[in-house]
Amino acid sequence: MSLRPLVIKLGGAALSCTETLEQLFSAVKSYQQSHTDRALVVVHGGGYLVDDLMTALDIKVSKKDGLRVTPKDQINYVAGALAGTANKLLQGQAVKIGISTVGMSLADGGLCSLTEIDPELGCVAKASPGDSSLLQAILATGCLPVISSIGLNKDGELMNVNADQAAVAIAAALDAELVLLSDVSGVLDGKGKLLPSLNQSQADELIHHGVVTDGMLVKVAAAFEAASALGRPIEIASWRYPDKLADLFGGNSIGTRFNI
Repeated sequence: MSLRPLVIKLGGAALSCTETLEQLFSAVKSYQQSHTDRALVVVHGGGYLVDDLMTALDIKVSKKDGLRVTPKDQINYVAGALAGTANKLLQGQAVKIGISTVGMSLADGGLCSLTEIDPELGCVAKASPGDSSLLQAILATGCLPVISSIGLNKDGELMNVNADQAAVAIAAALDAELVLLSDVSGVLDGKGKLLPSLNQSQADELIHHGVVTDGMLVKVAAAFEAASALGRPIEIASWRYPDKLADLFGGNSIGTRFNI
């Protein structure tokens, strides 16, 4: 029986490390060659590229509630960095390994529909699952889709979407499973041991005792939100251990699985 497709959201830090990307795509190629029962999709952001570009252009960057404020006069730069530079850098690494890829955005084939979040954020939107027909047709060819978090609203205007949230919408459109690949292995308990699974009450207990704090607190909240939106468990795992990625692609947990 075929496994559900797997949507892999690639965290920004991985995009800045050529060695990491080579190892990741090597694992993808190896899996594709030995398994035909699971389709893989890569979704990415690339905030560091946007920040570098804005610095070079001497444009101030600001955020609100963790989201990048994207005025209309900046969206072209953001889209260029994410749908252009970041997308093609990732494709380039995949091609170097020998993988056939297709670079995409949220707008292609009506994959996602976008709704503006807050006028104060500018051209920033939330993605909802749309028509996955084109994406499924691409997957049927054996190509690896590499999808940026840039899309178009109903008026055809460029919009920026949080990459984690974009990955959730794509997974919902495909009825797929989702893993958020990060620089952390998952959630650790008070003794530094990886927790293979976590529900909300367990997470609340870890937060109450100060075990989950700072950046991990944000990741945990986002993971539960994603699991709830998708209606099935999702996983946070690390891209730092490429030898374990084949197990992940095959449906096995290698990080922390968040249960709704």
